[in-house]
Amino acid sequence: MLSYLEFEKQVASLDERIAEMRKLDVDHGVDVAAEIERLETKSRELLASTYASLTPWQKTQVARHPGRPHFRDYVEHCFADFVPLGGDRFFGEDEAILGGFATLDGGESGETRRVMLIGHEKGHDTSSRIRHNFGMGKPEGYRKAIRLMELAGRFGLPVVTLVDTSGAFPGIEAEERGQAEAIARSTEACLALPVPMVSVIVGEGGSGGAVALASAERVLMLEHAVYSVISPEGCASILWRTAEKAADAAQAMKITAQDLKRLGVIDRIVKEPVGGAHRDPAGMARRLCTVLGEELSALAGRSTEELQSSREERFMQMTG
Repeated sequence: MLSYLEFEKQVASLDERIAEMRKLDVDHGVDVAAEIERLETKSRELLASTYASLTPWQKTQVARHPGRPHFRDYVEHCFADFVPLGGDRFFGEDEAILGGFATLDGGESGETRRVMLIGHEKGHDTSSRIRHNFGMGKPEGYRKAIRLMELAGRFGLPVVTLVDTSGAFPGIEAEERGQAEAIARSTEACLALPVPMVSVIVGEGGSGGAVALASAERVLMLEHAVYSVISPEGCASILWRTAEKAADAAQAMKITAQDLKRLGVIDRIVKEPVGGAHRDPAGMARRLCTVLGEELSALAGRSTEELQSSREERFMQMTG
């Protein structure tokens, strides 16, 4: 069942009325087809107008929607022959960051290509969210990502990363195992890759935990994704000593895809289905397939020096 967000109350009310009318039609044989069609049209129009003018805080809520597609959903609908590779060969396995060999579906072009696929997985229910640690990677997760990037370089495979995390895991045990170093080395591994790399912020892109998998020459964002150095709640707690100012913080931080594209932080915005990716995960995945194919085709043929220098240049511009 679809979960409605706070700002979707009017849409939820219309959809509830549509469901009641359909039940009336089935249970009592009352012909209400015309009224149902009118309400459905009104609901679609209201949904489209609502999503056309979302605030940064509302986009944050959409990016965190429990039904939003995650790594495994994109593997199911966008990639074939996924071969998961686990472990960092130092400490253990981290299920917050998954990765392995995969074949990218050609989308509309029909062309397929082998890639190294890496990304965050948040999970969809209580048990899976706990197992995947809500997408918050630990040092072993980032060290696994480094290992997979090195494999990709060795076999000449492009790297695709799907970023969706509120941030790297901040627990004491993660700090004890070198969280900061693992994030820094993962970022370094991205920048040093001898093969093309395309990163997509598919939900939340939080802090260094996101940058560690998104230091690519092409960085994309889904239309209603967010990308920031800190969560709006964290920023509000620092500046105003209360998380209740999160909406103000989201507005000030310029965390939306539209703001970041204008600032040159990202390269391309991938349009979502009307009402967000959670309303049509399969359709969103198919659209992303096509976009990834276009991006990798554009990068094909570039030398290692060109790829590395383009990454270095873009990130030096941001920090300079």
